[in-house]
Amino acid sequence: MLLKNKTAIVYGGSGAVGGAVARAYAREGAHVVLAARNRPPLDTVADAIRAAGGSVEVTTVDARDPEAIRQHLAEVSGRVGPVKIMFNGIFWDDVQGSHMAELGYDAVMAPILGGMTTWFHTGTILAQHMADNGGGVIVGITANVGRVTMANVGGFGIACAAVENFLRQLGQEAGPKGVRVCWVRSPGSPDAPGVRDAWMQHAAAVGKTFEALSQEWGSGVPLGRVTALAQVADAAVLLSSDLAAGMTATFANATGGALID
Repeated sequence: MLLKNKTAIVYGGSGAVGGAVARAYAREGAHVVLAARNRPPLDTVADAIRAAGGSVEVTTVDARDPEAIRQHLAEVSGRVGPVKIMFNGIFWDDVQGSHMAELGYDAVMAPILGGMTTWFHTGTILAQHMADNGGGVIVGITANVGRVTMANVGGFGIACAAVENFLRQLGQEAGPKGVRVCWVRSPGSPDAPGVRDAWMQHAAAVGKTFEALSQEWGSGVPLGRVTALAQVADAAVLLSSDLAAGMTATFANATGGALID
């Protein structure tokens, strides 16, 4: 087990990505602390983890509120010890499917402001906690539109680029304190409900079916397929483990070769 006996907080643990990463963390032996604003969907993820024999607990916190994060972290670490892994999979409230001018300023700016707000607070607070407790790993997720532009994604690609640069800088600043900072760059897995909705918006915008668009995007990738959500979660496990001890301020490219680095 790659993460045995480590405590991992998963912010946004009720979402498709956060839930998949939480299940993968638990499978690899971590004690998973699910965190989000609303409890019922967290309980659903926790039930699946327990059914598979994993160790998990459910907590609620507003990741937009730094004091709430500090109080939550103090409560968790006071019970189960220092947090060694943090994954941020919080939804950024992005709207896609139309050009930016049609979406309007507020819709375009929502994921940029939302993503950076939750990342600044969770990233800086957890980095300090880990530095004070012998180190740890902070892991995030972005999409390939953070590097290559695409029409009809609203502010999502801009948000990904901003978060990636934030994580690079956080990794440089926290590295000397024993804290690694990495992220998974995902193509957007169509088996994640939110991603599927966004892909359906894109399909409608270009006059194609979801199936036709999925086949088209998959055919243009060296591996011939779009990376599934479970494989994205496995990449997060790798980055969170000691196998990636030499990696920080960088990412794991899980795009199936859609982006060549």
